[in-house]
Amino acid sequence: MNRHRNARTGSGKDLSSAGQQGRGGKGSGRAGRGVNTPAETQIAGLPVAKNDEAVIDIIGMNHDGEGVGRVEGYTLFVQGGALPGEQVRVKVLKTKKQFGYAKLLEVIETSPDRVAAPCLIYDKCGGCQLQHLSYEGQLAWKRQHVVDALERIGKLSVAGDENSSDSGITVLPTLGMEEPWRYRNKAQVPIGVTEGGLVGGFYARGSHRIIDMETCLIQHESNDDVVVKVKEIGRRFGITAYDEETGHGLLRHVVVKVGFRTGEMMLVLVTNGNKIPREDEWINAIREEIPAVVSICQNVNTRQTNVIFGDVTRVLWGKEVIYDYIGDVKFAISARSFYQVNPVQTEVLYGKTVEYAGLTGAETVIDAYCGIGTISLFLGQHAKRVYGVEIVKEAIEDARANAELNNMQHVTFEVGASEDVIPRWKEQGIEADVIVVDPPRKGCDPRLLETILEMKPERVVYVSCNPATLARDLRVLEDGGYRTVEVQPVDMFPHTVHVESVALLVRDETVK
Repeated sequence: MNRHRNARTGSGKDLSSAGQQGRGGKGSGRAGRGVNTPAETQIAGLPVAKNDEAVIDIIGMNHDGEGVGRVEGYTLFVQGGALPGEQVRVKVLKTKKQFGYAKLLEVIETSPDRVAAPCLIYDKCGGCQLQHLSYEGQLAWKRQHVVDALERIGKLSVAGDENSSDSGITVLPTLGMEEPWRYRNKAQVPIGVTEGGLVGGFYARGSHRIIDMETCLIQHESNDDVVVKVKEIGRRFGITAYDEETGHGLLRHVVVKVGFRTGEMMLVLVTNGNKIPREDEWINAIREEIPAVVSICQNVNTRQTNVIFGDVTRVLWGKEVIYDYIGDVKFAISARSFYQVNPVQTEVLYGKTVEYAGLTGAETVIDAYCGIGTISLFLGQHAKRVYGVEIVKEAIEDARANAELNNMQHVTFEVGASEDVIPRWKEQGIEADVIVVDPPRKGCDPRLLETILEMKPERVVYVSCNPATLARDLRVLEDGGYRTVEVQPVDMFPHTVHVESVALLVRDETVK
């Protein structure tokens, strides 16, 4: 969940199936020949070649949401929305020795979980990947994705799985949303230009081509309204859009943040240069036409990069921060500070974290990737003492400010790498009853895992945004004397392939 280390992207191909075996789970292998000759296919030793067409059964989905099928045992990853349980006709795009890629041409037999995507630009936009899968189907797939990672990567036993004993890890059903739409409190919209003028939306799948957008069904409605108005005002004042290829043009991104509980809104204009033409007119127009905005900021990014923010941020008008709540904890949100984008599910996730920590009010807790202190302060409501550590200096400054905002003097934050700071704390006599980790997608630093094993807390609570690295790190902790009791998947990002999990580990008393 900590996004300071950014890049929530995946790599590799694990076959995370949805647990729905289409037509016995075996590919039909009925490949129709394309432009390649049989001789070329035989040289490669593969049952299909590029441009071949084949009818296959989809037996699962990988972590990118691509359908997984086989032709005579050869795996194809199918782009275009093929679902487990479907029989489809595909065209082979590329072959490698162990697997290949194909695109969906036709659905011959349809999954009962297939639904019509409500978004009008779903087939073009890359923001969501699973709108064509029923929400119940999404939750089931996300749980199975976690199970598959635990078993295949972590070599861990999952209770109730057909290949595992009942004494294995309990993986609970995914905690979903009652209303899985309009959940995002932050929009980061790239701006471009077409013959029709200024446009803003999201990148098309696999490209940096902007799909103009008037509404996004996973964004808070207020964010949509602000983005539309800013584009209109920009066109009116002749504001130019940044061109990635030439490096020319002014407006790069429009970033909007909204407090779900407070209703306060912040607008950040990310510009390729310090000067904004007709700046006062811009500000006045925004204030007049979007009265919910209480903060207008400018972030300057002149580098030729796809990183959104530059180093310089200034307030053009209004407040430096807006406020919002997760549960009873109040947070100040600045232009650059990280804040969870789904506050409703964040409260669910953190509630489960507190439950797994088993806090009675007497414990000392270490939060090893604390970010701006969201989990630390949530834990601080139930613990005697909380120590948070984070390598990003600005995040710690935000964390300290948030602790002061909530009058939590028993929560302490320090800048540095967890694997360096926590041993120093131990030398100072700080012993943790519980260690909570919430690492980036790459998982925990190996030295941090070693530190946890040396500290020997009674419980470890692992909050994960990547089932693959979760499974890898659980294996290390289990080998070092811990037992994974339970894993709770949480759907923080409905209609996307992302899945969060919280895992509870306890010391295995049989291991000395």
